[in-house]
Amino acid sequence: MALTKNDIVAKVNDLGFTKKKSIETVESLLEIIKGTLARGDDVLVSGFGKFCVKEKKKRRGRNPATGSDLILRERKVVTFKCSGKLRNKINGG
Repeated sequence: MALTKNDIVAKVNDLGFTKKKSIETVESLLEIIKGTLARGDDVLVSGFGKFCVKEKKKRRGRNPATGSDLILRERKVVTFKCSGKLRNKINGG
């Protein structure tokens, strides 16, 4: 089961914030992260991981439905690399 934005708001609300303040806080945090990534900068959250913007060059691809070749355009993608602490926690360490 995926953790949704509403779940995060509920967790912040459980910390004693009002529902409105919880929503504003989560939305503000996400907007800061999106804005930083849109500028091409990385987002590093200590103990959690690093979100990076990577440039992908144009390349040949294939339409899986028809099997025809096509050219995929240049684009930017967001990648995530988890921290060692998060990796250890996930692996039961």
